[in-house]
Amino acid sequence: MENGLEIARAAAEAAARQSYGKLVAWLAARTRDVAGAEDALADAFAAALERWPQTGVPEKPEAWLLAVARRRRVDAVRRRLTGEASRDHLRLIAEEMEARMTDDDLPDERLRLMFACAHPAIEASVRAPLILQTILGFDAATIASAFLVSPATMGQRLVRAKARIRDTGIPFRVPERTELGERLDAVLEAIYATFAEGWSDPAGTETRRRNLATEGIWLGRLMASLMPHEPEALGLLALMLFAEARRAARRSAEGDFVPLKEQDCRLWDRALIDEAEALLSCAATKAVIGRYQLEAAVQSAHAARRLTGRTDWPAIRELYDALLSIAGSPVVAINRAVAIAEADGAAAGLAALYVLGDDKRLDNYQPYWAARAGLLARLGTTTQAAEAYDRAIGLERDPAVRRFLQGKRKDLDES
Repeated sequence: MENGLEIARAAAEAAARQSYGKLVAWLAARTRDVAGAEDALADAFAAALERWPQTGVPEKPEAWLLAVARRRRVDAVRRRLTGEASRDHLRLIAEEMEARMTDDDLPDERLRLMFACAHPAIEASVRAPLILQTILGFDAATIASAFLVSPATMGQRLVRAKARIRDTGIPFRVPERTELGERLDAVLEAIYATFAEGWSDPAGTETRRRNLATEGIWLGRLMASLMPHEPEALGLLALMLFAEARRAARRSAEGDFVPLKEQDCRLWDRALIDEAEALLSCAATKAVIGRYQLEAAVQSAHAARRLTGRTDWPAIRELYDALLSIAGSPVVAINRAVAIAEADGAAAGLAALYVLGDDKRLDNYQPYWAARAGLLARLGTTTQAAEAYDRAIGLERDPAVRRFLQGKRKDLDES
């Protein structure tokens, strides 16, 4: 019995990993009731853990779970509705339930669910958490911990978002090409936000962020597989793979931060880089060049150092020029200034950085102050560099990066 329980639990976990989002999406697409679909599927998994140890794991676990979840949804409707209209509704649902459903018959609605979760009517800050919960099955407490929000607050936000999908009739559909731009950007931004939360924990040791980078890449792969002809979906996946390939080189054996230009490229994951290069090449054959393709191209230029032994900073500067023209973000502008400094000297880089000085969004943005400090130090402006380093150190949350900045600050005092 114990062995049967272990087998059943392993099968249920595998089904959840591979099919949770697919099943939720299929159930929710018919009612727009995401919360109801999640509840029904949770009941189905509970039933599986109760039944499968006794009866054995079914040949098609996904179809079994779907059948049970659909029955739970019918029961929920039956309890909620009365009268002639409800009987007609129940009859239609019952007829649908009688249709034979196999794994091969189940359409993949996850892309439509992601577009619903990233709809402009949904608050931007909750889109990534909502996708994490509906597609990957993350609980609210885990998501709240990852995004530095209290579990109660995150739970309320997710509940409100799902109610908005249901009550306002947000459609479960892939937008037409003419309206795809903004909606696709929202989905890709949500996936990238998921990856970025995990990327900020390079060793994968923080419980609140553990696996988020992996899950972001998983979502990116899903998008690329569902939209193989969309260049920005390919570009985003390439960008994340380039970054993930450097994970082992981002910290020394002692746990110290290692900046990109000082990393040992022999520690980079060649297989991930090769996959990213192939994706970027495929995206380049399309007619559209967007933000994620350009950002991935920057990372490709950095990755080329493993082959050439040098970084082509003029090429990177040109890529940032193009990126700034389509995504006028201060973050891009800071990276462009750093590239200018590497290509044309610290004075030119600092001039590009000073153009951003009036942007209030940079007051509490650590990379701006760190970049400013580094360029001032290279120019010998010690006092101003020290002030900028102090500001950057105070804003940095990562202990390893903070130690790195403190070391640079100490070097100023000793020079």
